[in-house]
Amino acid sequence: MNWYVVYTKPKWEKKVAERLNEIGVVTFCPLLTKISQWSDRKKKISVPLFNSYIFVQLEDLQRHRIFEVTGAIRYLFWLGKPAVVKDSEIEAIKKWLSVPDTYDVLVDQWKKGDKIVMESGPFLSQSAVIQEVKKNHYILILESLGCILRVNKKEV
Repeated sequence: MNWYVVYTKPKWEKKVAERLNEIGVVTFCPLLTKISQWSDRKKKISVPLFNSYIFVQLEDLQRHRIFEVTGAIRYLFWLGKPAVVKDSEIEAIKKWLSVPDTYDVLVDQWKKGDKIVMESGPFLSQSAVIQEVKKNHYILILESLGCILRVNKKEV
């Protein structure tokens, strides 16, 4: 079975995922826990990683089932066909979300231009290039993922 991306009404991601699960559709709605500040209190809340998107896993002939649920708008398309997400990509998202917010990275004395391989955290085994070395942090470029990572230095 393939994973597809479903576009939902804004702020309906969790509701749509829950209702699709009730009718037997396998869903994945990646959530982040964040602390929201109100004038009188702070509260931990779960927010979707991708606004207005959830992932569904079903057979191609069963794709119409998502429209049985209020809040599901349409599928995300790529080159005229519904976008298919690989199992490995779903597993990578789950892995990234399961890693603690902070973790220790053993850092030798790096300098600008050094190539390294991440040895812990969500980017385990990813190669990176040091872009900047500052007093309190390093800036790394993860070329294979096309992103920039900031690593804070920790006093020992």
